[in-house]
Amino acid sequence: MCLHWIATCLAMMLLAGPAISADQQQKQQAAEDKAEVLEQKAAENSSPAPATKAEAITQSEVQAVDPAGAAPLDDAITCLARSIYWEAKGKNAADMEAVANVVMNRLGHEGFPDTVCGVVKQGSETKSCQFSWWCDGRDDSVQEEVPYALAKEIARKALNKQLPDRTHGALYFHDRTVKPNWAREYIKTTDIGLFRFYKPHDGSAK
Repeated sequence: MCLHWIATCLAMMLLAGPAISADQQQKQQAAEDKAEVLEQKAAENSSPAPATKAEAITQSEVQAVDPAGAAPLDDAITCLARSIYWEAKGKNAADMEAVANVVMNRLGHEGFPDTVCGVVKQGSETKSCQFSWWCDGRDDSVQEEVPYALAKEIARKALNKQLPDRTHGALYFHDRTVKPNWAREYIKTTDIGLFRFYKPHDGSAK
């Protein structure tokens, strides 16, 4: 009887596996499709209000994207989440949200690309990356599941325009333990955790 019950359970699990996988794939595709629309609206600044219920990426949808943390960086969610993760993992949620703010502030701004991946990868062709993790030559795969899940949730809120801008419009930031020369050319907007944030005097990127 016991062996029969175990065999039945195993059979049910095997049958359910493909169904669960298909559901995850549908959620991932839905999240990526919604993110593309929200990214475009953010770049055009055509809708300052938070995404509608139909437009908004859900929590389950965003967590279905890049579950292993090793996907190519070719969609808005993965690019934003990976940037949040690598720039601020090990720090608190406020630091991670602030990194997301900077990416979203740059999106479509004069002097910056009009896609999240474009913003994150900007400068890589000249080895002058705006986000250092993208040009450091190291493996960009995720190493810690919990911080990455948080990074994806923050990315979801940022794309949905549900994330307040802690940085007050900042386009640049650096770790407060260093004093880069370029910082003198900008206006400091705030300090958050271990980061210091800036924006240009005239609003134009340099």
